[in-house]
Amino acid sequence: MDFKLRPWNENDLESLVKFANNANVAKFMTNQFAHPYTEENGRAFIAYAQKGQPVHIFAIEIGGQASGGIGLHPQSDIQCRNAELGYWLAEPYWGHGIITRAIGQMVDYGFQHFDIDRIYARPFGNNAGSQRALEKAGFTLEARFRDAFYKNGEYLDELVYAKRRNG
Repeated sequence: MDFKLRPWNENDLESLVKFANNANVAKFMTNQFAHPYTEENGRAFIAYAQKGQPVHIFAIEIGGQASGGIGLHPQSDIQCRNAELGYWLAEPYWGHGIITRAIGQMVDYGFQHFDIDRIYARPFGNNAGSQRALEKAGFTLEARFRDAFYKNGEYLDELVYAKRRNG
């Protein structure tokens, strides 16, 4: 299935709200990803995503619609050579290898455009699909923190996957 990564724009609001307003997507996201997901949430997110220079948060476009998002968040202080990777995809497109390929594109983009040596992601321990996608994209599991997250009334493991510029 074809997709492309591109900057977010105001015309994405309708598809963003349509696809983000899904409990199955929200259950694997931090609580900053609202559920229910409203137009107000979408407008605020699009405005935030448009601020980065260089662009570091992209829409995943499938069939002309923003159907997910992926971004790199460069860190500061003693973590200044790291960037955190975050992503989500509309449920109808799960299982098609899109996120794995999008992760690969973001890793290449991140190492080309940011002064970083390590990109990491922190999926929940119960998100097997995200774990597989990261592993297929060449990420290595570096750590598992038991019951580190609290989401929807339950404790979840925090996993840390990373990929380094040189190996």
